[in-house]
Amino acid sequence: MLESMLETSARLLRLLSLFQARRYWSGAELVERLEVTSRTLRRDVDRLRHLGYPVHSTSGTSGGYQLGAGATLPPLLLDDEEAIAVAVGLRTSASGSVTGIEESSVRALAKLEQVLPSRLRRRISALHSFIVPVANSGPTVQAATLSLIAGACRDNDGLRFGYRGNNGVPGERIVEPHRLVSSGRRWYLVAWDAHRKDWRTFRVDRIDRPALSGLRFSARKLPAEDIAAYVSRGVSYDQYPHRARVILHAPVARIAEMVPSTAGTLEAIDDHSCLLHIGSYSIEMLAGYLGMFGVDFEVSDPPELVEQIRRMSERFKRAANSPTR
Repeated sequence: MLESMLETSARLLRLLSLFQARRYWSGAELVERLEVTSRTLRRDVDRLRHLGYPVHSTSGTSGGYQLGAGATLPPLLLDDEEAIAVAVGLRTSASGSVTGIEESSVRALAKLEQVLPSRLRRRISALHSFIVPVANSGPTVQAATLSLIAGACRDNDGLRFGYRGNNGVPGERIVEPHRLVSSGRRWYLVAWDAHRKDWRTFRVDRIDRPALSGLRFSARKLPAEDIAAYVSRGVSYDQYPHRARVILHAPVARIAEMVPSTAGTLEAIDDHSCLLHIGSYSIEMLAGYLGMFGVDFEVSDPPELVEQIRRMSERFKRAANSPTR
């Protein structure tokens, strides 16, 4: 009997772990994962409900189960790497770009570290012994705003909000949110703009008074396979009035160290060269920036950048030949 109880307990823990890893499971998937019968699965689900876990079910051939929100937060199951990730995130949240979560982060960290095995506490302590946070002087976003947007992305709920574009002019937007992307200390929302009938990327710190629009939508195919690269290209290239494509005669790994995500994007051509997409507010700034890489390069476009580089080279030549005072 003791062995049977231990087996049931282990199975319940595994079932709970599956529910917390994914929002919805079909009955057939759970039966296959747990290697049990449908009847045993239903009994295990009932046991979780008696323990306070709000497991919702749907009937029929396509029926399944999902762990819903209850009156209290049930215990969570974390593996070693997940526990370390949560602890590191909580410790660094006070100096991050999300405001309003400092005190709650400290309380949550105290609860987590109280139950962490000693081997994990040592790993986390080693990590933070050598992490020196830099004071945040950039834009910040409210945790409640991120939570609202993330939930809308998950549940296919439309959003309505005020927004200030690059020109600073405020306006109202109604969108279908799909992804949140973190780049450096900034957050971006990738969404389908209902009025413009196109994909748009919004800086979350410029979003004002976000709220659910009450309109549900079906998820669309994203504008790119690599959505992080799509956002990076948009914020570092497409937004600028002057843009250029330049072939740099150096490995992409070498140049990547000198190109932040807000300055440009890189594509490897071969082992010895790469293509740089770069934007700027003036053609003069583009020319000056290219000279800082310290490698040979070829401008693919625009032609006016080549002319600007020629003028700069003549200016530098005159300065190099002038007598030293």
